[in-house]
Amino acid sequence: MEYTQERVATLHDYGGASPDAPVGRATVVVPMTEREYAGLAAEGVLSTLAALDPERVLVPLRAPAERVPAFREWLDGFDLPLEVLWCSGPRLADLLDAVGLSGAAGKGRDVWLALGLAADSEHVVLHDADAESYSERDVPKLLAPLAGDFDFTKGYYARVESGRLYGRLFRLFYEPLVTALAERHDHEILDYLGAFRYALAGECAMTGDVARSLRVQRRWGLEVGTLGEAYRSAGPDGVAQVDLGFYEHDHRAVSGPTGLGDMSEGVGDALLRVVEEAGVSPDYDTLPERYAAIAERFERGYAADAAFNGFEHDPAAEREQVETYRAAVSEPGPDTRLPAWDDAPLSTAEVREAAAADLDAVR
Repeated sequence: MEYTQERVATLHDYGGASPDAPVGRATVVVPMTEREYAGLAAEGVLSTLAALDPERVLVPLRAPAERVPAFREWLDGFDLPLEVLWCSGPRLADLLDAVGLSGAAGKGRDVWLALGLAADSEHVVLHDADAESYSERDVPKLLAPLAGDFDFTKGYYARVESGRLYGRLFRLFYEPLVTALAERHDHEILDYLGAFRYALAGECAMTGDVARSLRVQRRWGLEVGTLGEAYRSAGPDGVAQVDLGFYEHDHRAVSGPTGLGDMSEGVGDALLRVVEEAGVSPDYDTLPERYAAIAERFERGYAADAAFNGFEHDPAAEREQVETYRAAVSEPGPDTRLPAWDDAPLSTAEVREAAAADLDAVR
C-alpha cells in the first residue's frame, strides 16, 4: 500500500473508497461488439449499472445486421435508460462518407460516434464491457473528481490474475518507451505520460466539454491518444487518476491481426504523435535500441517482482515480446484521427437520425 502523488493527481483507494459522485448527471458509454452478446462479463457490467441509476447508458454497437435484433432484445432486458447506437449501418456509413469521414472502422470510431451523442450530458464515463471484476464503485470513483477541480479522470488498477502479471503492453512497451524518451528530453508531456500507473486502461471520465474537444484514434491507440487530448484540453492540473483496485478481463495473444503486436503499432503511433505535437523531437535512429535496452531492464524488475510473490513468469517469452514491440518504435504515420465534435463537419442529430433509421430497418 502506498500514497504517493504523481504529476497528475492520484486518488487512492485505501480499502473502502466510495465517494459521492454525480452519477445521475452522467452518460456511461459502453462500446460493444458481437462477441459481448449475452456474455457473463457484459451481463455483470449492465446489471451493476442498473443499480447505479445513471442518466443514460449508451452502447455503440459494432455488429453485422443479422446480429443486431437479438443484441437489441438482450439489451432491452436490463432496467436501464439505455440507447443503442448501431455503428455498422449503411445510412450511417453513407453519412460519414458524404462528409469525408469514411475510413477504418474500429473501437475508436465507435467511441467517437458515442462521445458526440453523450456530450450533451454534464459528464461522460467510458469503459469496456469485458471486466469480470466490475464493481458498483467504479463509476462513482471515476466521476467524483469531476465534481471538484478536475475535468478528466483515468482509472488505474493492478493487472494481476491467477498468480501472473499481465498488462504486458503497458509494462513492456508503453512504460519503457516513455522512459527512453524522458531520458533524452526534459518536457512536461513526458512527465505527464509517465505519471499514469496504467495508461492503457479503457476506464475514464470527463466533462461534456472535454468530450466534445477530443480528437479520437480510429482503432488501436485510443487510450493513449485520449490522454494526449486530455493534456491539450484540460492540462495536467485538470487531470486525475483514480484507483480501481484489481481488474480481471480478456487477454490477447501477442501475434495475430488483433494481437498485442498489432496493438503496439497503434499505441506507438498515438504516443509518439502526442509527444511530437507537444514539441518533443525524438531521435528515431536511436530510439528503438534505447527502448529495447530499457525494456530489458524493466523486465528484470518484473521478473524479480513475480518471483518475490511466487508467481508464474516466463522471462524468455517477455523478451520475445520486447523484440516484437521494438518494430513499433517509429515515426507516426498519416494522421487519421477523427475530429473533435466541436469542429466536426456533421451534427450529432444527423448521426442519431441515421443510426436510428438503420436500427429500424433491421428490427
